[in-house]
Amino acid sequence: EVQLVETGGGLVQAGGTLRLSCAASGFHLDDYAIGWFRQAPGKEREGIGCISSTDGSTYYADAMKGRFTISNDNAKNTVYLQMDSLKPEDTAVYYCAGTEKLWPKLDPGLYEYWGQGTQVTVSS
Repeated sequence: EVQLVETGGGLVQAGGTLRLSCAASGFHLDDYAIGWFRQAPGKEREGIGCISSTDGSTYYADAMKGRFTISNDNAKNTVYLQMDSLKPEDTAVYYCAGTEKLWPKLDPGLYEYWGQGTQVTVSS
């Protein structure tokens, strides 16, 4: 069974950092692209960035460049989202998603597998 599980969310003060993990099971990340998305209450889902586990190439939404960094550890079958200088407006449920498509960027319709999400709350 293909599964993605996000962990690492929680409550953090503004200016703090968090690192989210996306652990894959049932498949190897080597041949997949993994994207990170978020959705705040009352708002549409928003793409953050993605990584090709084949060669480590990354892509970020313009609004996410600078404070968010995606990395992977294929040996652990895990992708990470490092979030720095967090702001209250970063409060959302964060999701990782996977696809066998080579370079889906941040089109959610191109991702076949989704995790259950992890809550990130940034207090002011």
